[in-house]
Amino acid sequence: MLLTVIAYAMIIVFMYVIMTKKLSPFTSLVMIPLLFAIIAMVAGVAKKGTIGDFVLKGLTTTANTGIMLLFAILYFSIMLDAGLFDPITARMIKIAKGDPMKVLMATAIVAMAVSLNGDGTTTTLICCSAFIPIYKKLNMNMMNLGVLIILQNTIMNLLPWGGPTARAMAVLKVDADILTYLLPGMILALAYVVFYVAPHMGRAERKRLGVRELTDEEIDEMTSVVDPEVSEIRRPNMFVFNGILTIVLIAWLVASSFIKVIAMPPLLLFLVGTCIALMANYPKLGDQSKRIGANGGDAVQVVILVFAAGVFMGLFQGTGMAEALAKSFTTIIPSSMAGFWGLVIALISAPGTFFLSNDGFYFGVMPVLATAGRAYGFTNMQMALASLMGQAFHLLSPLVAFIYLLLRLTGLDMGKWQREAGKYALGIFVIFVVTVMLFGHVPFYLPQK
Repeated sequence: MLLTVIAYAMIIVFMYVIMTKKLSPFTSLVMIPLLFAIIAMVAGVAKKGTIGDFVLKGLTTTANTGIMLLFAILYFSIMLDAGLFDPITARMIKIAKGDPMKVLMATAIVAMAVSLNGDGTTTTLICCSAFIPIYKKLNMNMMNLGVLIILQNTIMNLLPWGGPTARAMAVLKVDADILTYLLPGMILALAYVVFYVAPHMGRAERKRLGVRELTDEEIDEMTSVVDPEVSEIRRPNMFVFNGILTIVLIAWLVASSFIKVIAMPPLLLFLVGTCIALMANYPKLGDQSKRIGANGGDAVQVVILVFAAGVFMGLFQGTGMAEALAKSFTTIIPSSMAGFWGLVIALISAPGTFFLSNDGFYFGVMPVLATAGRAYGFTNMQMALASLMGQAFHLLSPLVAFIYLLLRLTGLDMGKWQREAGKYALGIFVIFVVTVMLFGHVPFYLPQK
Protein backbone atom coordinates (compact mmCIF):
# COMPACT_ATOMS: atom_id res chain seq x y z
CA MET A 1 0.00 0.00 0.00
CA LEU A 2 2.77 2.43 0.97
CA LEU A 3 4.69 1.69 -2.22
CA THR A 4 1.57 2.49 -4.27
CA VAL A 5 1.22 5.84 -2.47
CA ILE A 6 4.89 6.59 -3.16
CA ALA A 7 4.41 5.67 -6.85
CA TYR A 8 1.43 8.01 -7.24
CA ALA A 9 3.24 10.76 -5.35
CA MET A 10 6.24 10.43 -7.65
CA ILE A 11 4.07 10.71 -10.77
CA ILE A 12 2.24 13.76 -9.40
CA VAL A 13 5.46 15.53 -8.38
CA PHE A 14 7.14 14.65 -11.69
CA MET A 15 4.27 15.99 -13.81
CA TYR A 16 4.02 19.11 -11.61
CA VAL A 17 7.67 20.12 -11.97
CA ILE A 18 7.56 19.41 -15.72
CA MET A 19 4.33 21.32 -16.36
CA THR A 20 5.29 24.31 -14.19
CA LYS A 21 8.90 24.31 -15.45
CA LYS A 22 10.31 24.12 -11.93
CA LEU A 23 12.93 21.70 -13.25
CA SER A 24 14.17 20.86 -16.73
CA PRO A 25 13.08 17.52 -18.27
CA PHE A 26 16.64 16.19 -17.86
CA THR A 27 16.93 16.92 -14.14
CA SER A 28 13.31 15.84 -13.53
CA LEU A 29 13.84 12.46 -15.17
CA VAL A 30 16.85 11.76 -12.97
CA MET A 31 16.30 13.50 -9.63
CA ILE A 32 12.57 12.91 -9.01
CA PRO A 33 12.62 9.09 -9.37
CA LEU A 34 15.93 8.97 -7.48
CA LEU A 35 14.42 10.86 -4.55
CA PHE A 36 11.35 8.63 -4.38
CA ALA A 37 13.41 5.47 -4.89
CA ILE A 38 15.45 6.42 -1.82
CA ILE A 39 12.25 7.07 0.13
CA ALA A 40 10.87 3.64 -0.86
CA MET A 41 14.13 1.91 0.11
CA VAL A 42 14.38 3.72 3.46
CA ALA A 43 10.73 2.83 4.17
CA GLY A 44 11.57 -0.80 3.43
CA VAL A 45 8.86 -1.24 0.76
CA ALA A 46 11.07 -1.29 -2.35
CA LYS A 47 12.09 -4.50 -4.10
CA LYS A 48 15.46 -5.97 -3.21
CA GLY A 49 18.36 -4.53 -5.12
CA THR A 50 20.55 -1.45 -5.28
CA ILE A 51 19.91 1.89 -6.92
CA GLY A 52 22.94 1.32 -9.12
CA ASP A 53 21.55 -1.98 -10.42
CA PHE A 54 18.16 -0.42 -11.10
CA VAL A 55 19.70 2.47 -13.03
CA LEU A 56 21.99 0.25 -15.11
CA LYS A 57 19.09 -2.03 -16.02
CA GLY A 58 17.01 0.97 -17.05
CA LEU A 59 19.83 2.36 -19.17
CA THR A 60 20.05 -0.90 -21.12
CA THR A 61 16.44 -0.38 -22.27
CA THR A 62 17.24 3.00 -23.87
CA ALA A 63 20.88 2.51 -24.90
CA ASN A 64 20.10 1.29 -28.45
CA THR A 65 17.61 4.12 -28.98
CA GLY A 66 20.04 6.71 -27.67
CA ILE A 67 22.91 5.59 -29.88
CA MET A 68 20.62 5.29 -32.90
CA LEU A 69 19.36 8.84 -32.27
CA LEU A 70 22.93 10.11 -32.14
CA PHE A 71 23.73 8.85 -35.64
CA ALA A 72 20.27 9.60 -37.05
CA ILE A 73 20.54 13.24 -35.96
CA LEU A 74 24.06 13.49 -37.35
CA TYR A 75 22.94 11.97 -40.67
CA PHE A 76 20.03 14.35 -41.23
CA SER A 77 22.07 17.31 -39.97
CA ILE A 78 24.69 16.53 -42.63
CA MET A 79 21.93 16.31 -45.26
CA LEU A 80 20.66 19.71 -44.12
CA ASP A 81 24.17 21.17 -44.29
CA ALA A 82 24.63 19.75 -47.78
CA GLY A 83 21.33 21.34 -48.88
CA LEU A 84 19.33 18.20 -49.66
CA PHE A 85 16.10 19.79 -48.45
CA ASP A 86 16.59 23.22 -50.07
CA PRO A 87 14.89 22.33 -53.40
CA ILE A 88 12.09 20.51 -51.53
CA THR A 89 11.53 23.55 -49.29
CA ALA A 90 11.50 25.91 -52.26
CA ARG A 91 9.06 23.69 -54.18
CA MET A 92 6.63 23.45 -51.28
CA ILE A 93 6.71 27.20 -50.67
CA LYS A 94 5.92 27.74 -54.37
CA ILE A 95 2.97 25.36 -54.10
CA ALA A 96 1.70 26.98 -50.89
CA LYS A 97 2.32 30.51 -52.26
CA GLY A 98 2.16 32.00 -48.76
CA ASP A 99 -0.99 30.14 -47.64
CA PRO A 100 -0.35 28.57 -44.20
CA MET A 101 -3.41 26.34 -44.64
CA LYS A 102 -1.74 24.49 -47.53
CA VAL A 103 1.51 24.11 -45.57
CA LEU A 104 -0.29 22.66 -42.56
CA MET A 105 -2.28 20.17 -44.61
CA ALA A 106 0.93 19.17 -46.42
CA THR A 107 2.57 18.68 -43.01
CA ALA A 108 -0.22 16.30 -41.92
CA ILE A 109 -0.08 14.32 -45.17
CA VAL A 110 3.72 13.99 -45.20
CA ALA A 111 3.81 13.03 -41.50
CA MET A 112 1.19 10.35 -42.19
CA ALA A 113 3.16 8.93 -45.13
CA VAL A 114 6.53 8.96 -43.40
CA SER A 115 5.04 7.34 -40.27
CA LEU A 116 4.35 4.18 -42.28
CA ASN A 117 7.69 2.84 -41.05
CA GLY A 118 6.36 3.00 -37.48
CA ASP A 119 9.49 4.77 -36.22
CA GLY A 120 8.93 8.10 -34.47
CA THR A 121 12.58 9.14 -34.71
CA THR A 122 12.70 8.85 -38.50
CA THR A 123 9.33 10.60 -38.86
CA THR A 124 10.48 13.47 -36.67
CA LEU A 125 13.80 13.93 -38.43
CA ILE A 126 12.35 13.83 -41.96
CA CYS A 127 9.36 16.08 -41.23
CA CYS A 128 11.35 18.60 -39.21
CA SER A 129 14.13 18.72 -41.81
CA ALA A 130 11.60 19.39 -44.57
CA PHE A 131 9.19 21.73 -42.80
CA ILE A 132 11.08 23.77 -40.18
CA PRO A 133 12.72 25.97 -42.88
CA ILE A 134 9.26 26.55 -44.42
CA TYR A 135 7.64 27.40 -41.07
CA LYS A 136 10.47 29.81 -40.27
CA LYS A 137 10.39 31.51 -43.65
CA LEU A 138 6.61 31.97 -43.48
CA ASN A 139 6.72 32.93 -39.76
CA MET A 140 4.32 30.10 -38.89
CA ASN A 141 3.68 28.74 -35.39
CA MET A 142 6.13 25.89 -34.72
CA MET A 143 3.69 24.37 -32.21
CA ASN A 144 1.48 23.27 -35.09
CA LEU A 145 4.34 21.32 -36.62
CA GLY A 146 5.13 19.56 -33.34
CA VAL A 147 1.47 18.64 -32.80
CA LEU A 148 0.74 17.39 -36.33
CA ILE A 149 3.83 15.17 -36.42
CA ILE A 150 2.99 13.49 -33.12
CA LEU A 151 -0.71 13.03 -33.93
CA GLN A 152 -0.03 11.27 -37.23
CA ASN A 153 2.72 9.13 -35.74
CA THR A 154 0.39 8.22 -32.87
CA ILE A 155 -2.16 6.79 -35.31
CA MET A 156 0.32 5.03 -37.59
CA ASN A 157 2.09 3.56 -34.55
CA LEU A 158 -0.81 1.08 -34.32
CA LEU A 159 0.53 -0.77 -37.36
CA PRO A 160 1.76 -4.22 -36.23
CA TRP A 161 5.43 -3.28 -36.73
CA GLY A 162 5.02 -0.04 -34.73
CA GLY A 163 5.46 -1.59 -31.29
CA PRO A 164 2.32 -1.49 -29.10
CA THR A 165 0.23 -3.69 -31.40
CA ALA A 166 3.00 -6.29 -31.49
CA ARG A 167 3.10 -6.31 -27.69
CA ALA A 168 -0.68 -6.69 -27.43
CA MET A 169 -0.56 -9.54 -29.95
CA ALA A 170 2.18 -11.30 -27.98
CA VAL A 171 0.58 -10.95 -24.55
CA LEU A 172 -2.95 -11.85 -25.61
CA LYS A 173 -1.92 -14.35 -28.31
CA VAL A 174 -3.91 -12.85 -31.19
CA ASP A 175 -3.03 -12.85 -34.89
CA ALA A 176 -2.04 -10.03 -37.25
CA ASP A 177 -5.68 -9.79 -38.41
CA ILE A 178 -6.06 -7.37 -35.47
CA LEU A 179 -5.04 -4.73 -38.02
CA THR A 180 -8.28 -5.24 -39.97
CA TYR A 181 -10.22 -4.33 -36.82
CA LEU A 182 -8.04 -1.30 -36.13
CA LEU A 183 -8.04 0.06 -39.70
CA PRO A 184 -11.47 1.80 -39.72
CA GLY A 185 -10.57 3.82 -36.63
CA MET A 186 -7.10 4.57 -37.98
CA ILE A 187 -8.48 5.80 -41.31
CA LEU A 188 -11.06 8.02 -39.60
CA ALA A 189 -8.44 9.38 -37.20
CA LEU A 190 -6.06 10.18 -40.07
CA ALA A 191 -8.90 11.97 -41.89
CA TYR A 192 -9.69 13.86 -38.66
CA VAL A 193 -6.11 15.18 -38.49
CA VAL A 194 -5.80 16.00 -42.21
CA PHE A 195 -9.27 17.48 -42.79
CA TYR A 196 -10.13 18.94 -39.37
CA VAL A 197 -7.08 19.54 -37.17
CA ALA A 198 -4.76 20.90 -39.91
CA PRO A 199 -7.46 23.19 -41.46
CA HIS A 200 -8.46 24.36 -37.96
CA MET A 201 -4.84 25.37 -37.34
CA GLY A 202 -4.69 26.83 -40.83
CA ARG A 203 -7.65 29.14 -40.22
CA ALA A 204 -5.98 30.46 -37.07
CA GLU A 205 -2.71 31.03 -38.96
CA ARG A 206 -4.53 32.74 -41.82
CA LYS A 207 -6.14 35.08 -39.30
CA ARG A 208 -2.77 35.79 -37.65
CA LEU A 209 -0.57 36.04 -40.75
CA GLY A 210 -3.05 36.67 -43.52
CA VAL A 211 -2.86 35.11 -46.96
CA ARG A 212 -0.78 36.91 -49.53
CA GLU A 213 0.23 35.66 -52.93
CA LEU A 214 4.00 35.52 -53.02
CA THR A 215 5.56 36.47 -56.34
CA ASP A 216 8.27 34.31 -57.92
CA GLU A 217 10.80 36.99 -57.02
CA GLU A 218 9.73 36.97 -53.34
CA ILE A 219 9.87 33.17 -53.23
CA ASP A 220 13.35 33.16 -54.79
CA GLU A 221 14.49 35.78 -52.28
CA MET A 222 12.97 33.76 -49.42
CA THR A 223 14.58 30.49 -50.45
CA SER A 224 17.99 31.68 -51.62
CA VAL A 225 21.04 31.19 -49.39
CA VAL A 226 22.76 34.51 -48.72
CA ASP A 227 24.97 33.61 -45.75
CA PRO A 228 28.49 32.91 -47.13
CA GLU A 229 29.24 30.40 -44.34
CA VAL A 230 26.09 28.43 -45.18
CA SER A 231 26.84 28.58 -48.91
CA GLU A 232 30.31 27.19 -48.24
CA ILE A 233 28.96 23.94 -46.73
CA ARG A 234 26.19 23.46 -49.33
CA ARG A 235 26.72 20.69 -51.88
CA PRO A 236 24.12 21.27 -54.64
CA ASN A 237 26.08 19.03 -57.02
CA MET A 238 25.48 16.14 -54.57
CA PHE A 239 21.68 16.50 -54.51
CA VAL A 240 20.97 13.37 -56.58
CA PHE A 241 23.45 11.24 -54.66
CA ASN A 242 22.18 12.47 -51.27
CA GLY A 243 18.57 11.97 -52.34
CA ILE A 244 19.19 8.38 -53.48
CA LEU A 245 21.20 7.63 -50.31
CA THR A 246 18.39 8.94 -48.09
CA ILE A 247 15.66 7.09 -50.00
CA VAL A 248 17.65 3.83 -49.85
CA LEU A 249 18.26 4.32 -46.12
CA ILE A 250 14.58 4.93 -45.33
CA ALA A 251 13.40 2.15 -47.66
CA TRP A 252 15.81 -0.30 -46.02
CA LEU A 253 14.58 0.82 -42.61
CA VAL A 254 10.96 0.10 -43.60
CA ALA A 255 11.80 -3.14 -45.44
CA SER A 256 13.59 -4.45 -42.34
CA SER A 257 10.16 -4.76 -40.71
CA PHE A 258 8.98 -7.15 -43.44
CA ILE A 259 11.99 -8.88 -44.99
CA LYS A 260 14.07 -10.57 -42.32
CA VAL A 261 16.86 -11.55 -44.76
CA ILE A 262 17.94 -7.93 -45.25
CA ALA A 263 16.90 -6.71 -41.79
CA MET A 264 19.41 -4.43 -40.10
CA PRO A 265 19.07 -2.54 -36.83
CA PRO A 266 18.35 1.19 -37.36
CA LEU A 267 21.47 1.98 -35.33
CA LEU A 268 23.70 0.29 -37.92
CA LEU A 269 21.85 1.79 -40.89
CA PHE A 270 22.24 5.35 -39.61
CA LEU A 271 25.84 4.72 -38.55
CA VAL A 272 26.81 3.53 -42.04
CA GLY A 273 24.67 6.24 -43.67
CA THR A 274 26.44 8.93 -41.63
CA CYS A 275 29.87 7.61 -42.64
CA ILE A 276 28.93 7.52 -46.35
CA ALA A 277 27.36 11.00 -46.17
CA LEU A 278 30.48 12.47 -44.58
CA MET A 279 32.90 10.82 -47.01
CA ALA A 280 30.87 11.75 -50.10
CA ASN A 281 29.98 15.35 -49.21
CA TYR A 282 33.02 16.37 -47.19
CA PRO A 283 35.99 14.24 -48.34
CA LYS A 284 38.51 16.42 -46.42
CA LEU A 285 39.03 15.14 -42.88
CA GLY A 286 39.03 18.69 -41.52
CA ASP A 287 35.60 19.36 -43.03
CA GLN A 288 34.24 16.12 -41.59
CA SER A 289 35.43 17.09 -38.11
CA LYS A 290 33.81 20.52 -38.46
CA ARG A 291 30.45 19.00 -39.48
CA ILE A 292 30.51 16.55 -36.56
CA GLY A 293 31.51 19.34 -34.17
CA ALA A 294 28.84 21.73 -35.47
CA ASN A 295 26.03 19.18 -35.21
CA GLY A 296 27.22 17.06 -32.29
CA GLY A 297 25.85 19.45 -29.66
CA ASP A 298 22.25 19.05 -30.79
CA ALA A 299 22.64 15.28 -30.94
CA VAL A 300 24.13 15.05 -27.45
CA GLN A 301 21.35 17.19 -25.93
CA VAL A 302 18.76 14.72 -27.19
CA VAL A 303 20.75 11.61 -26.31
CA ILE A 304 21.28 12.60 -22.66
CA LEU A 305 17.50 13.00 -22.31
CA VAL A 306 17.02 9.50 -23.70
CA PHE A 307 19.46 8.11 -21.15
CA ALA A 308 17.75 10.14 -18.42
CA ALA A 309 14.47 8.48 -19.41
CA GLY A 310 16.27 5.15 -18.98
CA VAL A 311 17.24 6.17 -15.43
CA PHE A 312 13.60 7.05 -14.73
CA MET A 313 12.33 3.70 -16.01
CA GLY A 314 15.04 1.75 -14.20
CA LEU A 315 14.26 3.29 -10.82
CA PHE A 316 10.48 3.26 -11.34
CA GLN A 317 10.38 -0.39 -12.34
CA GLY A 318 13.30 -1.67 -10.26
CA THR A 319 11.93 -0.44 -6.94
CA GLY A 320 8.54 -1.98 -7.72
CA MET A 321 6.71 1.36 -8.02
CA ALA A 322 5.58 0.54 -11.58
CA GLU A 323 4.20 -2.83 -10.48
CA ALA A 324 2.41 -1.25 -7.51
CA LEU A 325 0.87 1.36 -9.82
CA ALA A 326 -0.22 -1.38 -12.25
CA LYS A 327 -1.91 -3.43 -9.52
CA SER A 328 -3.73 -0.34 -8.24
CA PHE A 329 -5.32 0.07 -11.67
CA THR A 330 -6.94 -3.34 -11.32
CA THR A 331 -7.96 -3.20 -7.65
CA ILE A 332 -9.82 0.12 -7.75
CA ILE A 333 -12.33 -1.15 -10.35
CA PRO A 334 -15.58 -2.38 -8.75
CA SER A 335 -16.98 -5.78 -9.83
CA SER A 336 -20.17 -4.00 -10.95
CA MET A 337 -18.17 -2.79 -13.98
CA ALA A 338 -17.58 -6.37 -15.19
CA GLY A 339 -20.00 -6.05 -18.13
CA PHE A 340 -18.21 -2.89 -19.30
CA TRP A 341 -14.77 -4.49 -19.10
CA GLY A 342 -13.82 -3.62 -22.69
CA LEU A 343 -14.53 0.06 -22.01
CA VAL A 344 -12.73 -0.19 -18.67
CA ILE A 345 -9.56 -1.52 -20.36
CA ALA A 346 -9.77 1.23 -23.00
CA LEU A 347 -10.03 3.91 -20.30
CA ILE A 348 -7.23 2.40 -18.20
CA SER A 349 -4.97 2.14 -21.25
CA ALA A 350 -4.85 5.94 -21.58
CA PRO A 351 -3.12 6.72 -18.25
CA GLY A 352 -1.53 3.26 -18.27
CA THR A 353 0.46 3.78 -21.46
CA PHE A 354 1.19 7.40 -20.54
CA PHE A 355 2.67 6.80 -17.09
CA LEU A 356 4.16 3.39 -17.87
CA SER A 357 6.28 2.22 -20.77
CA ASN A 358 4.55 0.02 -23.35
CA ASP A 359 6.44 -2.95 -21.93
CA GLY A 360 5.32 -2.06 -18.41
CA PHE A 361 1.68 -1.77 -19.41
CA TYR A 362 1.35 -4.72 -21.80
CA PHE A 363 3.53 -7.18 -19.89
CA GLY A 364 2.68 -5.93 -16.40
CA VAL A 365 -0.91 -4.65 -16.35
CA MET A 366 -2.61 -6.42 -19.24
CA PRO A 367 -2.13 -10.03 -18.04
CA VAL A 368 -4.05 -9.15 -14.85
CA LEU A 369 -6.79 -7.27 -16.74
CA ALA A 370 -7.04 -10.07 -19.32
CA THR A 371 -7.50 -12.77 -16.68
CA ALA A 372 -10.42 -10.86 -15.20
CA GLY A 373 -11.80 -10.08 -18.67
CA ARG A 374 -11.90 -13.72 -19.72
CA ALA A 375 -13.87 -14.53 -16.58
CA TYR A 376 -16.36 -11.83 -17.60
CA GLY A 377 -16.77 -13.32 -21.11
CA PHE A 378 -14.51 -11.04 -23.13
CA THR A 379 -12.26 -12.56 -25.82
CA ASN A 380 -8.53 -11.96 -26.13
CA MET A 381 -9.05 -10.05 -29.40
CA GLN A 382 -11.59 -7.74 -27.77
CA MET A 383 -9.24 -6.98 -24.89
CA ALA A 384 -6.24 -6.52 -27.22
CA LEU A 385 -8.19 -3.96 -29.24
CA ALA A 386 -9.38 -2.16 -26.11
CA SER A 387 -5.83 -2.01 -24.72
CA LEU A 388 -4.63 -0.16 -27.83
CA MET A 389 -7.13 2.69 -27.55
CA GLY A 390 -4.97 4.59 -25.05
CA GLN A 391 -2.15 4.78 -27.57
CA ALA A 392 -3.77 8.06 -28.59
CA PHE A 393 -1.93 9.58 -25.60
CA HIS A 394 1.14 7.35 -25.30
CA LEU A 395 3.49 9.43 -27.46
CA LEU A 396 2.86 12.47 -25.25
CA SER A 397 4.53 10.65 -22.35
CA PRO A 398 7.87 11.96 -21.05
CA LEU A 399 9.03 8.32 -21.13
CA VAL A 400 8.95 8.26 -24.97
CA ALA A 401 12.52 8.89 -26.08
CA PHE A 402 12.06 10.53 -29.47
CA ILE A 403 9.77 13.32 -28.24
CA TYR A 404 12.87 15.03 -26.83
CA LEU A 405 14.24 15.12 -30.35
CA LEU A 406 10.98 16.66 -31.59
CA LEU A 407 10.96 19.26 -28.80
CA ARG A 408 14.62 20.07 -29.34
CA LEU A 409 14.27 20.57 -33.09
CA THR A 410 11.09 22.66 -32.85
CA GLY A 411 12.15 24.55 -29.71
CA LEU A 412 8.86 23.78 -27.95
CA ASP A 413 8.18 23.61 -24.22
CA MET A 414 7.09 20.13 -23.16
CA GLY A 415 4.20 21.22 -20.94
CA LYS A 416 2.67 23.56 -23.52
CA TRP A 417 3.16 20.99 -26.27
CA GLN A 418 1.52 18.24 -24.20
CA ARG A 419 -1.51 20.44 -23.48
CA GLU A 420 -1.91 21.51 -27.11
CA ALA A 421 -1.45 18.02 -28.55
CA GLY A 422 -3.54 16.45 -25.78
CA LYS A 423 -6.75 18.21 -26.76
CA TYR A 424 -6.50 16.82 -30.29
CA ALA A 425 -5.32 13.41 -29.03
CA LEU A 426 -8.57 13.22 -27.07
CA GLY A 427 -10.43 13.38 -30.39
CA ILE A 428 -8.33 10.48 -31.71
CA PHE A 429 -9.05 8.48 -28.56
CA VAL A 430 -12.81 9.03 -28.96
CA ILE A 431 -12.64 8.02 -32.64
CA PHE A 432 -10.75 4.83 -31.74
CA VAL A 433 -13.16 3.81 -28.98
CA VAL A 434 -16.39 4.70 -30.80
CA THR A 435 -15.25 2.98 -34.00
CA VAL A 436 -14.34 -0.39 -32.47
CA MET A 437 -17.59 -0.39 -30.52
CA LEU A 438 -19.83 0.70 -33.40
CA PHE A 439 -18.31 -1.99 -35.63
CA GLY A 440 -18.95 -4.52 -32.87
CA HIS A 441 -15.31 -5.46 -32.41
CA VAL A 442 -15.44 -4.57 -28.69
CA PRO A 443 -18.87 -4.82 -27.02
CA PHE A 444 -19.94 -1.80 -25.01
CA TYR A 445 -21.64 -4.12 -22.51
CA LEU A 446 -21.76 -7.87 -21.97
CA PRO A 447 -24.59 -9.12 -19.74
CA GLN A 448 -23.23 -11.04 -16.76
CA LYS A 449 -24.77 -14.27 -15.51
